[in-house]
Amino acid sequence: MLAPLLSEPLRVERLTIPIKGLSSLLEGTKIVQLSDLHDDGLCLSSELLTHAITLSNQEQPDLVVLTGDYITNEANTIYSLAPKLKLLQSRVGTYAVLGNHDVLSRQGKPIVTEALTEANIKVLCNEIVSPFEDNLPIVGLADFWSGEFNPEPIMAQLGESQPRLVLSHNPDTASILQRWRVDLQLSGHTHGGQIVIPGFGPGLMLLQQVREHIPQKLQNCIPYVNHCSGILKNWQWHQGWHHIGGNQLYVNRGLGTYFPGRFFCPPELTVITLVSG
Repeated sequence: MLAPLLSEPLRVERLTIPIKGLSSLLEGTKIVQLSDLHDDGLCLSSELLTHAITLSNQEQPDLVVLTGDYITNEANTIYSLAPKLKLLQSRVGTYAVLGNHDVLSRQGKPIVTEALTEANIKVLCNEIVSPFEDNLPIVGLADFWSGEFNPEPIMAQLGESQPRLVLSHNPDTASILQRWRVDLQLSGHTHGGQIVIPGFGPGLMLLQQVREHIPQKLQNCIPYVNHCSGILKNWQWHQGWHHIGGNQLYVNRGLGTYFPGRFFCPPELTVITLVSG
């Protein structure tokens, strides 16, 4: 298997995030986030996945959220992944949005959605759910590149005084979502850059910068340059916790690993505790 050789050990990232107007009933609510599994037999080892699910269950979270890219190219690989994700435990359930790989692969959206649904995972596509009653609705948005990303009619359903969580695979959507109140947006997509060069930043960002200075006819000769060119616009949000205007964004580094692997960018399980703020 490629993933165990080129991936780093799983890291649990813990943070406490203040939510303005959070109900006292939800003080201390614990959320586990997993993202970008890419379970295609190559990018994610079964050992890493099992370890992540075990650690998640040990946290005894109130909520588990999955922020996209369960497959890479072949939609049918979800059939081996979904039964494993069914083992995730939480008080109010597991909720998911789809990523670009899930919706851009052939028949990906219906196949992935059906398999996750059969695993008792609620897939959200431009809709709102309220597992905490009306205290903290969860908004799940369609992937940014799907052609269905349309937050306006969804966000308009919530009053400005209403705290809310937003699940959106691509963190670039945070720039658009500044139009509305977003107490916490949870995203993935970037893999944290996969290769992070200390003092310089994510390798994918550097590739994009290099691409701007390479003649068009030479770009196809350099591995990954064209492939990585459109992954992210706002590389300052490639991982971690960010304040964007009055909104908050957290970007998970994901579990899956593309070739050539991870460097200073370990796969991640995120444990978030909500407090009033």
